[in-house]
Amino acid sequence: MKHSIEPIGVIHSPYKTKEDCPIQPAVRPGAWGSVEVFPAYAEGLKDVETFSHIILLYLFDRAGAVQLQRPTFLDDTPHGVFASRHPCRPNGIGLSIVKLEGRRGEVLQISGLDVLDGTPLIDLKPYIPRFDRVEGASNGWVEDKTWGPKPAGRE
Repeated sequence: MKHSIEPIGVIHSPYKTKEDCPIQPAVRPGAWGSVEVFPAYAEGLKDVETFSHIILLYLFDRAGAVQLQRPTFLDDTPHGVFASRHPCRPNGIGLSIVKLEGRRGEVLQISGLDVLDGTPLIDLKPYIPRFDRVEGASNGWVEDKTWGPKPAGRE
């Protein structure tokens, strides 16, 4: 079964290249950007500004070749793509939780993002702690990994 997804907007960020972009939003919580929702979907933004954080779903439109097992940014040992957050995925869908700093019409000001400039937005949802936070969740193989020194341009 095939399904097509049309972008509902575009994400703007200070990151022009993959090398500039952090691997997770928590790495640069102060990094500002914006989400431009296309006019046809602007009505769906009603009350979004009542939330402190939103979940962005977007397309990894510049990710590269899909590999089902590969080293990750945190570890040189290969892991399955479904046990990692690597962008080179079969359907290329990314997810980031960002802080909603404000709204001006169809544009949301956000911080703490890890997305390349011009990334197609396919959906956004409010982050609701009582629904989205899972107490006692496991960190899996990432548990003992530290953020430590990263290669140049990768945080």
